[in-house]
Parts: sequence; structure tokens; C-alpha cells
Amino acid sequence: MKSELFYKQPKTLLNKGSGFLSGYSHSLNPYTGCAFGCSYCYVRQMPVATFRKEEWGTWVDIKQGSAELLDKELTKAKKKGKVTIFMSSSTDPYQPIEYKEKVTRSLLEVMVENIPDFLFVQTRSPLVSRDIDLLLLLKDQARVSMTIETDREDIRKHFSPDAPPITARLKALQLLAEAGVPTQATIAPVLPSTEEFPEKLVKLVNRVCVDDYFMGDGSGGKRTKNLGVLSLYKDLGLEEWYNPSAYRIVYDRLRKVFTNDQVYVSQEGFLP
Repeated sequence: MKSELFYKQPKTLLNKGSGFLSGYSHSLNPYTGCAFGCSYCYVRQMPVATFRKEEWGTWVDIKQGSAELLDKELTKAKKKGKVTIFMSSSTDPYQPIEYKEKVTRSLLEVMVENIPDFLFVQTRSPLVSRDIDLLLLLKDQARVSMTIETDREDIRKHFSPDAPPITARLKALQLLAEAGVPTQATIAPVLPSTEEFPEKLVKLVNRVCVDDYFMGDGSGGKRTKNLGVLSLYKDLGLEEWYNPSAYRIVYDRLRKVFTNDQVYVSQEGFLP
């Protein structure tokens, strides 16, 4: 699906961390909207999406002048106290258009010169590996969290056909880890996967976070239910994977190859 692009001049970039992200002082979204348009995305039920007439996944706002604005806001915020940033809460910071526009890269360049106390980069795009040079300069004050909901490409295509392939994400994780960038694999939301999934991840990371609709959509699963996601599971005959205890299937498999302090559940896995 091709997304329509809009150029915007934002008045602010750093937003106060709250709710699920209350462990952070701020959230930061380089874009508004998301070209990946995953079927289960909780943002579909949030004002940023519902106030737009266009379907989620069909539009992306590109925030122009972001670097200059962030520099000013970051300097101001640091004078008030500790600054921890979650990037991003309602979009992927590595939209396909990021290849060309480099908005996220420009923000990382600002943060390299004016380092926050901590930066958490949440993405499902292999493009993040392009910025290894900048991420290394942030050292232990940054972590890249790569979303890998499943190791089954057929499942990925069913739930998020416009998102990057799983193999490409695994390769990006490998490049980040080999370079020495702090990373984690985030299985969120938990989708049907194989028993071998943990074995694939343990070769690449020493930290994994598991989350699902019921813990992570900010409404106890109500937002996801309103999206009609259950019907996607029924189409595949995999309804047993859509319930509050399904995450234990993956969690228990992970615990066979990862130690207890390497596997996190929901919010704790996203904290600074």
C-alpha cells in the first residue's frame, strides 16, 4: 500500500511521557501516521488516527524543521531535570520515506551533540541499521528495540503485509549487535510462532521483551477488540493465540534458552 505524504511544520516534538510510557520523561515521534499500517496497531483507535478521515496506513506526515526544534526543546528540558526519550510511541521512526527525508537521522544527530539521559528507539524497520554510526556515539544511553512479532513470514503477511519482512529485521538485529549497539528483540504483539523462534533470537540478542494486546494496547485489549483482530485469527484457525494467557506460550519457550533476567514482560521491557 502506498501512503500519501504530507509536509508539516510541528510546533512541538517532545511530549510528556504518560500512561504506558510514564517511565519516560518524554516521547518523540518524527512522523505522524505510519505506512506499515499493521492490522492490530492500537494507534488506529487513538485520536491521532481517528481525527483523520484517511485510513490508517494510507498517510504519513513528515515533520519539517525537526532537528532545529528538538535542539531547542531538548536544551530546555534538560535544564528541568532528567530527560529520557521513547522514540516512537505512535509511529515508526523509520518510515519508508525516512530513506529520503532522514528526519529521524537528523534527530539522532542532535542527540549525539546534546545527549539525553536515555533514548529508547522502537522500530520494526531494518533501516535503523543505517544509523549505527550515530547510535554508537550514544553508547549505553541508547537502546534499539526491534519488533519481531513472529518468526513465521506467512503470519506476518496475514497481519501486517506492508511491514518489513522478518528476515530483514533479524539481519538488522545482527548488524546492530555485531557493531555493539545495545539492542533487544520485542515480541509485541505476540503472534503465532514456531517452537524454534527463541533459538533464532538467542543468537542475536541477550534481552527480549514479550507483550500482547491485553497488556500493551493501553486499554486492557479493548482497543484491539474494536479493530476486529480476532477475525484474523479465526481465518487461520488459531484462536487459541488470542487470549490473555497466550503470551505464556512464547514466554515459556524463551525461558528455555534465555535466563530469567533476559526476558521481560510488557511495560518492564520498555523502561529506561
